[in-house]
Amino acid sequence: MSNHAGETGTSSPASGGVQSVDRAVSVLEILAHRGEAGVSEVAAELDVHKSTAFRLLGALEARNLVEQAAERGKYRLGFGIVMLAGAVTGRLDVTQQGRSVCERLAEEIGETVNMAVLQEHYAVNLYQVRGPGAVGAHNWVGQLTPPHATSSGKMLLAHLPSRALSDLLSASGQEKLTPRTLTAKSKLEKDLATARERGYAVTLEEFEIGLHAVAAPIRSRDGEVIAALSASGPAYRFTEERIHECAPILVDGAEEISRRMGYLS
Repeated sequence: MSNHAGETGTSSPASGGVQSVDRAVSVLEILAHRGEAGVSEVAAELDVHKSTAFRLLGALEARNLVEQAAERGKYRLGFGIVMLAGAVTGRLDVTQQGRSVCERLAEEIGETVNMAVLQEHYAVNLYQVRGPGAVGAHNWVGQLTPPHATSSGKMLLAHLPSRALSDLLSASGQEKLTPRTLTAKSKLEKDLATARERGYAVTLEEFEIGLHAVAAPIRSRDGEVIAALSASGPAYRFTEERIHECAPILVDGAEEISRRMGYLS
């Protein structure tokens, strides 16, 4: 047996599992596209045996992700999909409601504007608009960033219950990314308290040398902080003084998005 065959044999449980997951996702995509499909149609689309397609559909049906259309032998997406989608619809709404505000603020402030949410122990950016002076700005959309070192992350951390905050910081590790990154828990907690009191969080070269940022909270209908609106730019232009000048504009923008989300302050 060749080396390649030997390696394949050794790794087959893991690779087989990944292949099954890939195929299961493909089944969901087929049903989303077609509306309904039978075992034979799914098997043909996946280029697998009917028995494999049947097993995949059965596993998804057991989790309520697909269901059988009565008496037709066809499958369609199940209500389990709605439950999964419910976990992100709030975030999608934030993006939808915040787009025009982000575009206006990027123009008004002249820097890159982002919206971010917490995902596990990261801050993840959902939407970005580059300001007129930010031609070469990095695209942060979809990127996971350490919350203790970013303005959006700090704003989101500042409104967590103390136990949740402690657990998240333990999981994230509070890595020192630059000489200015706050890694001592006491210093970070003091900074978060300041952010909570004044209504916006600031980072000065804490995530990346030469990068400054400021963020304000976006609230849901019930007043929970669900996202952060930030503006970031190069330290030579987006100075600490400029940040504090722009902060009220950013806070107003975050409040406007919050109102669009149904929050009445």
